[in-house]
Amino acid sequence: MRIAIFVETYLPYLNGVVTHVKILREGLIHNGHEVLIVTADKTVKEHVLEDGVLRCPALEVKKIYGYGLSSPISLTLMKRIKEFRPDVIHIQQEFSIGLAGVRAARALHLPLIYTLHTMYDDYIYYIAPGPLTGIARRVSHNYVRFIARRADIVTSPSKKCLDYLSNAGVHRKVYVIPNSVELDDYSETATTPEQRAAIRERYHIPADAFVACFCGRIGKEKGVDNLIKLWHAQCGGDPSLYLMIIGEGPFRKELEALAQSYGLGGRIIFTGAVPHEQISPYYACCNAYATASLSEMYSISMLEAQASGLPVVQWLDPDNIDQIKVGVNGYLFETAEEFGRIIHQLADVTPEQRVELAKRVRDSVKERSSDSIANYLLDLYQQAINKHR
Repeated sequence: MRIAIFVETYLPYLNGVVTHVKILREGLIHNGHEVLIVTADKTVKEHVLEDGVLRCPALEVKKIYGYGLSSPISLTLMKRIKEFRPDVIHIQQEFSIGLAGVRAARALHLPLIYTLHTMYDDYIYYIAPGPLTGIARRVSHNYVRFIARRADIVTSPSKKCLDYLSNAGVHRKVYVIPNSVELDDYSETATTPEQRAAIRERYHIPADAFVACFCGRIGKEKGVDNLIKLWHAQCGGDPSLYLMIIGEGPFRKELEALAQSYGLGGRIIFTGAVPHEQISPYYACCNAYATASLSEMYSISMLEAQASGLPVVQWLDPDNIDQIKVGVNGYLFETAEEFGRIIHQLADVTPEQRVELAKRVRDSVKERSSDSIANYLLDLYQQAINKHR
């Protein structure tokens, strides 16, 4: 089968959607299928096709994490899609490139798959000031509805999307396909003791300290400010407890100032952006993953942490509860006191108990390999082809 996947950003740019598409692409290719990635790229001046990735020239949108917006109407783009001769088009995001995918599917009479990754209501503040939030939300709902109604199949990594789509006026079957992870990249043997020790040394973390981490885009929607407040209230008095914030984003300076105001500048660490191929030792040098975000749709960062053997401590999110098996690969909290109790309990486990816990956590995500998501989507691609005919 020949699959054209449309995504607004792709490697070397990194976010959860990019990671999802990278894993899907690898799984499809491993199973003998051909894949073309179509993406916007603000660094190119003309359409560039290299190693199965078609990069379309784009204008940078600095306010939205440096995304680029490409023209959805392009004769060159359409020519390249025709030359690839796809059996199906799969759009992973809804902006300029996603719209180009919708247009290509319609022009070439091809089945269209649409995957919703993002709860856009949580991101409205990036593009609209407070008084215009309601209008912007209605516009975004109308646009998502426009895309979804033109797709033969709609998927999402989380059940959380069902309420969102319903609020947007989309009432149809949605296939929930949890994200996958490259298990080998986060296995017990993927990093060395020297690599783990080097990261702790770089950030002046004692070898015997307990470290919880969060990894992701540092934006308001990720709730990292709440995580820091929880850490201050429940863990700030224990000098053996450290929190590592991995990632970059527009909210970072404010969060660093917040940590400094609590006197925790040395024990709440901001690493900045870390290339994806270098992220595994960061997880491996930690003891747990903590998050207070309510905007996730089956978080890939959490999944990578679990593949690294880290139990997840997550603020209860009823609409996205499936990723945690309490007592197996993570713990849920609803109050600051519960958060503190969980962190202190994890910090107090013996080395033997920690090894056993890590194995249990890794085992819980073994079915989330790249082949699993590829095989599931191949079935949906065939359904879309049959339905479109």
